[in-house]
Amino acid sequence: MTTTVWLILAIILLIAIFVPRVGLLAIYKTYRTTQEREQVEDALKHLLDREQHGRQASPESLTGALSLQRGQVIRLIEDMETQGLLESRGVNLFLTTEGERWAMHVVRAHRLWERYLTDEARMPLEKVHGESERREHSLTDAQLDDLDAALGHPTRDPHGDPIPTRGGTLLKEEGMPLTAWQSEGPVRIVHLEDEPALAFEQILAAGLRLGQTIRILDRNPQRYLLTDGETEYRLAPAVAANVSVAALPESEIARASSIPLAELTYNQKAEIVVLDEAVQGFTRRRFLDLGLTPGTVIYPELKNFFGDPRAYRVRGTLIALRKDQAAQIWVKPV
Repeated sequence: MTTTVWLILAIILLIAIFVPRVGLLAIYKTYRTTQEREQVEDALKHLLDREQHGRQASPESLTGALSLQRGQVIRLIEDMETQGLLESRGVNLFLTTEGERWAMHVVRAHRLWERYLTDEARMPLEKVHGESERREHSLTDAQLDDLDAALGHPTRDPHGDPIPTRGGTLLKEEGMPLTAWQSEGPVRIVHLEDEPALAFEQILAAGLRLGQTIRILDRNPQRYLLTDGETEYRLAPAVAANVSVAALPESEIARASSIPLAELTYNQKAEIVVLDEAVQGFTRRRFLDLGLTPGTVIYPELKNFFGDPRAYRVRGTLIALRKDQAAQIWVKPV
């Protein structure tokens, strides 16, 4: 090649490497910055989780949580101390006020993403945690506010964990592990722990779901036998410990004497008792906008040859609901 050609190639190579924002060096710097930020945010989440469960975080616990080498973790801790995000007291690590604020932001992003992916994207529940971990680092406070409003300001994620508010307020966790519950009578599932993943997959494979009413039929060192009145579920004690339950709220007690709206016969009037716990996000907002609130009278009207969707008269207006939607609205015939 001629000297001119070599010169042109050298110029092109320099441009490809060093041009701001588009050069290889700029791309690599962006990647490194993003990776470092994600490590900081993952560390903040770990510290917040330990504090909320009354345990102390340490370099050792952080090493295991982030799957990093100890030297990398020590440098990460030093960087976070310099940024004013954590404090070292002896062998333990503690969040500062700014560190807690940032940690709450990440947790809020994660749980709102889980709510969106479950309710609107219809992603299988066993996949939403991993996908939300990838997305939780990307939104600003303003973008989170928009997502929160669009979802109807949900208070809990699909596993039952509370979603922090914009101001960092976090509702108290409900219930206790199924293995610690001693009272007789039915209980409601209020939380499904998604870690470890294998135990969570077994819970889902068994068919248990958040908001479900169950009763403990038998327990022994080998298994827990549960029922929802129609189906029996068997779980190993180690798996049952990842299912948290609580006493039935008044709405659930009222639902015990109710039927799904989908079961009403033509022109049979009923009063709405409660919307199913599974109704969240855009769907819940739409139901409320349509006037589907407790105490409202509703009844099927206009027969559909195909049966689905079905027309209902509510507050003087005719609306259409699919069978799966009507099955999530509990009513009491009047």
